[in-house]
Amino acid sequence: MDDEKLLKLKKPLDDYIEYYEKLTPRSVAMIEKLAVPGVRFKDPFNDVMGVDAYQRVLQHMFENVDNPKFRVSDYAWGRGANIAYLRWTFTYMMKNRQYSVEGASEVMFSDDGLVMSHIDYWDAAENFYEHLPVLGAAIRFVKSKLKVE
Repeated sequence: MDDEKLLKLKKPLDDYIEYYEKLTPRSVAMIEKLAVPGVRFKDPFNDVMGVDAYQRVLQHMFENVDNPKFRVSDYAWGRGANIAYLRWTFTYMMKNRQYSVEGASEVMFSDDGLVMSHIDYWDAAENFYEHLPVLGAAIRFVKSKLKVE
């Protein structure tokens, strides 16, 4: 990415990171100011289009876990196409137990600095399915058989 474009997109990226790091149920709607109307959001459980659908995903998170927090630890720019890669940690409480998920996101910006797509990459098996009573035991068993000793 050329330096001029990088400078132009630095503030929108900083604003987007700040949005996530300070996200609350009341601030979810602020995504309307940061994203294009047809924004795509994808993670291991959702693949939605549009600001309203993106807001529903975030609201659903707040309805189903306690004290969710994102912390972006690093980012890098792609070689083109207005793409930033974010490294983050998501922490939350569920049933009086704290969980932590490490992941990365690919965020594509429009030329005017609005988010066009946000695709999350994280290990749903390790961070979610393994914690389910029956399925978790099966996944842990398979992992133990595939692990090099």
